[in-house]
Amino acid sequence: MTGLVRLDPLARDSAGEGERLRAAGPVARVELPGGVRAWAVTQHAAARALLTDQRLVKDARHWAAYQRGEVPGDWPLIGLAVPGPSMVTADGEEHRRLRALVAQAFTPRRVELMRPRVERTTAALLDALAAGEPEVDLKSDFAFPLPMTVIGSLLGVDPADHGYLRELYERFFSSVPDPAGIQATIKALNAFVADLVRRRRAAPGDDLTSALLAADVEGSELTDAEAAATLRVIIAAGHETTVNLISNAVRALLGHPDQLALVCSGAVPWSAVVEESLRWTPPTSNFLFRYATEEIAVAGVVLPAGEPVLISYNAIGRDPLRHGVTAELFDVTRDPVRHLSFGHGPHVCPGSPLARLEAQVALPALFARFPGLALAVPDEELRPSASVVVNSLRELPVRLR
Repeated sequence: MTGLVRLDPLARDSAGEGERLRAAGPVARVELPGGVRAWAVTQHAAARALLTDQRLVKDARHWAAYQRGEVPGDWPLIGLAVPGPSMVTADGEEHRRLRALVAQAFTPRRVELMRPRVERTTAALLDALAAGEPEVDLKSDFAFPLPMTVIGSLLGVDPADHGYLRELYERFFSSVPDPAGIQATIKALNAFVADLVRRRRAAPGDDLTSALLAADVEGSELTDAEAAATLRVIIAAGHETTVNLISNAVRALLGHPDQLALVCSGAVPWSAVVEESLRWTPPTSNFLFRYATEEIAVAGVVLPAGEPVLISYNAIGRDPLRHGVTAELFDVTRDPVRHLSFGHGPHVCPGSPLARLEAQVALPALFARFPGLALAVPDEELRPSASVVVNSLRELPVRLR
């Protein structure tokens, strides 16, 4: 293991940072924006082992530095590291109780029933693009509204609130210090989901929010606090991951015309594009945090008790020990090799079937409607989102024709 790796808050070179992390060892010491230090898991095998290790928990009460008051409340990533009680922060029986409700809504069978809604939404967005200007921001005009419309309609969120939620979550995931803004953002998100819970308690509807509130799990219903925290997680994961998946896949294909030709010809299925995009440019760069409840020896490194551990999907996705000497290449013909971009173990993302469905519908429809699709600026001029957590672009300017 080599020295400390400082994660760039502006995410200016995600691929290079992933390479540096792997070079630092399977488990590397890192410094996040704001001077907070942690351990990053950088290789596939170590991640699979630690993601099922019960000595690593999600409860921030085991984070020694935070409990000592060394992590300020205005740290830009505080809302991700200490997000409050939900299925994301629970372990064991409590995690299973909370997760069971959400997992039931995103089984492969139930997700497949959403296909017509995804197809209608995709078609409507493409119609709007075709009727508009020849140059657009594909992230704002297609990659964002598709998953947000789908998850919003599933939860009963008013379409008029979609833009507001996008602004809040962009600030929530940012790594740029904003001492006053981060707590205001967290407060606004909590207020939004609390109001949604209140309104559905008073007037249940035909939506997932109402179903979650009415469900009986192991003899009890969700409390308002549990319901609000769960909704905040669903909204975030239900749109952010897919926005990045679609945007990153389009960018990768436009940068690799030989790969695009293969899939457009039918020689390679679109599902292969989705999986290779998830591996090569995962929607989540680094996932915060798990905490060691005792000393844990892994890959020749001892993680001290009380230390925070992040999973660097950005580094893991191109691990040559898992994906071979061509791991750095975007190759849609690659033999299927399971990646970890949606996690692994008890906390694996329950919404991954929906994200895959949306991408597998959106990408072929987009390139069929606009076969001359091209970047409107050189690839090197695309601006990454300022986040060490989400692997995203600020915008994706393209020419449709």
